[in-house]
Amino acid sequence: MSETTVRGGAGYWYPDESSTRRAVEVLSAMRGYRVSEVAMRRRTREKMAMGETDLIAIQFLLRRQREGDLVSAKDLAAHLSISSASTTVLIDRLVRSGHLVRKPHPSDRRGIVVEATVDSDQEVRETLQEMHRRMLEIAEDLDAGEAEVVVNFLRRMGAAVDEIDAAADDEPEK
Repeated sequence: MSETTVRGGAGYWYPDESSTRRAVEVLSAMRGYRVSEVAMRRRTREKMAMGETDLIAIQFLLRRQREGDLVSAKDLAAHLSISSASTTVLIDRLVRSGHLVRKPHPSDRRGIVVEATVDSDQEVRETLQEMHRRMLEIAEDLDAGEAEVVVNFLRRMGAAVDEIDAAADDEPEK
């Protein structure tokens, strides 16, 4: 390995080898995409006048509703990894803003389910539709081989990142 190093687009130093340079370009492009995606999500939240957790909650509820599932406050708290108190505050806020409704559980007389409203569904669709259309258009431009390479790469990157998080979670606290 050469003693020379290459500075990557994100300011990291890597060994100066052609395969490493290609990898640095890929990682820099991924970071650039992530920056763009974060900025788009911020603009979306600002347009909808809600926070990140609010938007994630609504998207989760809409997805589960499309699957025909009922969602309790406990389910929502587990998905968001927040406390029951924080979940109550979140639900109250989204009910007041007209994005959610509380309904009696159909088979558990003491239970309550939470649903995203039709207006909320429409607002999310209108806000994200153009972005999704553009992303789909770019993905459709890939031929079958390119798509397979991209999907495999992204799955492997996701698994690598998940393994790091899992390893950190498995370490005993000091």
